Amino acid sequence: MEYRAKKVLVCGMARSGIAAAKLLNKKGAVVTLQDLKQKEQLGDVTELEDEGILLYTGKNPDDIVLQQDLIVLSPGVPCDLPFIVEAEKNNIPVWSEVELAYTMTPCPVIAITGTNGKTTTTTLVGELLKSVYQNAAVVGNIGVPYSERVESLTEKDYVVAEISSFQMEKAHTFHPKISAVLNITPDHLNRHKTMEVYIAMKERVFEKQTEQDYCILNYEDAVCRAMAEKTKAKVFFFSSKNVLNEGIYLQEGNIKVCWQNINETLFHVDELKLLGVHNYENVMAACACAICANIPLETIKQITKEFAGVEHRIEYVATIDDVEYYNDSKGTNTDASIRAVLAMKRPIVLIAGGYDKGVSFMDWVKLFPNRVKELVLIGVTAEQIEREAREVGFTAISRCETFEEAVSLCHSKAERGDCVLLSPACASWGMFDNYEQRGDLFKKLVNSYKKE
Repeated sequence: MEYRAKKVLVCGMARSGIAAAKLLNKKGAVVTLQDLKQKEQLGDVTELEDEGILLYTGKNPDDIVLQQDLIVLSPGVPCDLPFIVEAEKNNIPVWSEVELAYTMTPCPVIAITGTNGKTTTTTLVGELLKSVYQNAAVVGNIGVPYSERVESLTEKDYVVAEISSFQMEKAHTFHPKISAVLNITPDHLNRHKTMEVYIAMKERVFEKQTEQDYCILNYEDAVCRAMAEKTKAKVFFFSSKNVLNEGIYLQEGNIKVCWQNINETLFHVDELKLLGVHNYENVMAACACAICANIPLETIKQITKEFAGVEHRIEYVATIDDVEYYNDSKGTNTDASIRAVLAMKRPIVLIAGGYDKGVSFMDWVKLFPNRVKELVLIGVTAEQIEREAREVGFTAISRCETFEEAVSLCHSKAERGDCVLLSPACASWGMFDNYEQRGDLFKKLVNSYKKE
């Protein structure tokens, strides 16, 4: 699309929306940047106004939507709002921010999605790709807007994108060279309403792929395994339980690959710095992506063994009086927190609760007996989590009004040989701006105990 002089409405003034607005502005579009917050709640917007970007704040843009040539949505903007429905009725294109950036991308794309493990896998794939493609852009749901990096790319580069279901809702031409779907468990049902819709949004990551492309899928996840029948791309399975005739798999602690002309052991899991079977799955998916991108095997082995994981995902914080503290603030759904609980090797004092996504916690709380010593709950989901935990016979439960109070209580209850784990199984909204802010406060509070 030619953007010069086109009227473009960008909805949502978080990082993705601001990056999209700036990109379009550079391309000569007449950009209006909208947000439900009032202007004074948005911080310093002087730079945006100085660049000629128009601001529309405090309400939905119902009265200007039909004046636009294109609408670009930030991931947090629901797609069923009346003004979006009205725009599409009038044949005004509605794109996600990822779609906008993709239309300007001159190089191949690796797109990684799934319910859990996306950030760890995307980060590792980024490290592997940068060994050959120094200007590789690691973007998307990982925290760096795709639109922020696209102008710096050439046809000799690579994009590694963490893709959420929200970002796929209005992606129409998005076509990665390599896609990966790591796993599927219930999440974001407050927005997608049904699992069928949620799964369909995940499947859109490989919708445009052809026989010349690659799709990496989790063999042990029934939903992912079924996707092999839906994609035209060459399927590269990874498995933590089965030996595969073709794919990458875990056998007796060794990660082995059997793919095209490759048949060898990459490494033993004891050589890795990551904990837990879920992380071995992330490693296998990342290695599969790198193999499909023709990264040398020796490079893959070396970099993967040195990879220490990502911040806020089962992140070791400190050991104080023989109590280990782990920050899993990125555990924003039950499946992620199941993985964190299973990864711990000590009795757990667990901090949980937060924003209500409309899901059950039952599969998670069933793990508590004989693993969790004490459950400390915060946030709007505290009542539901306590009720479901008591249904499975778990009663060592406390509630706190504030996050600080919860961390302090865990510190006082934990005994030598225990671990304190922040793995909320819920988003942070309502108490924090994002999971990073929650995790950073946890680490700050934990580290303050070292001075006692």
